[in-house]
Amino acid sequence: MTDQPLTVARSRRPAWTHHGQLVAAVAVIGLIIAISVLAPWISPHDPTAPDVAQRYMPPLTADHLLGTDEQGRDILSRLLWGGRATLAPTAAATTAAVLIGSVIGLLAGWSRSWWSSAVMRVTDILFAFPVVIVAFALAEVIGMGIWVVAAAVVFAAVPYVTRIVYADTRRQRDSEYVAAAVGLGASGWTIVTRELLPNLAATIVVYWTSLIGILVVLASSLSAVGIGVQPPTPDWGRMVAEGAKVLLSGSPFVAVIPGVAILAVGLAFNWLGDGLRDVLDPRWSAHR
Repeated sequence: MTDQPLTVARSRRPAWTHHGQLVAAVAVIGLIIAISVLAPWISPHDPTAPDVAQRYMPPLTADHLLGTDEQGRDILSRLLWGGRATLAPTAAATTAAVLIGSVIGLLAGWSRSWWSSAVMRVTDILFAFPVVIVAFALAEVIGMGIWVVAAAVVFAAVPYVTRIVYADTRRQRDSEYVAAAVGLGASGWTIVTRELLPNLAATIVVYWTSLIGILVVLASSLSAVGIGVQPPTPDWGRMVAEGAKVLLSGSPFVAVIPGVAILAVGLAFNWLGDGLRDVLDPRWSAHR
């Protein structure tokens, strides 16, 4: 008799809380977002203020928990502020790319005209362009800065999302629920927005979260080669590039610490995507 109430209580927990990987991903992402937002208030030092007398101080030094870089700037402060410059633009650009790619993929997948094939041929062409070369070309036109990184992220993600949504739309457009909607006289726009889109939403959300992790690494790489955020604004990619100069000369922590932050964010968003894919699968939820 005493076991039954406990069983009922457990069954009332949200399904996602039973997925350890998803819970860990949410915790890591939530923590990183929180400290990035609160950086102006919790940062112990000015992230751009140099102090040549404190150059290359090791981690756990008094007043510098994670040490200092080649200009004596506090690495912890730069890490906190760097999250703002790395995560927010990348997440916003990825979201814009997912919206654009989803709309194009849905419309092209539903269409049975020549326009559908033309869109996918253009997508194939975009896949052939190296993102880094496109980023350098954009930098020549609009100048270095975060906008170049955002544009490169959109350029990299739109064809990928378009292809995924297009393929899923083509697979479902001949399904029974779509045929039933057509039989009831629903318009093409109604079918796309009220029938196909809700059934594709889970796929889109999963790929959106996974793409953020991948594109954070891409954006950091572009900043590391000097295309993105410009000094003295802290950015994780540029911190890695600056620390790489002394990676083998006794101060590897300057590059390793921001590198670990990039790795943690990339893994967390990939875990989030994998976890959402499981939780949104009715077969997985049925076993909880």
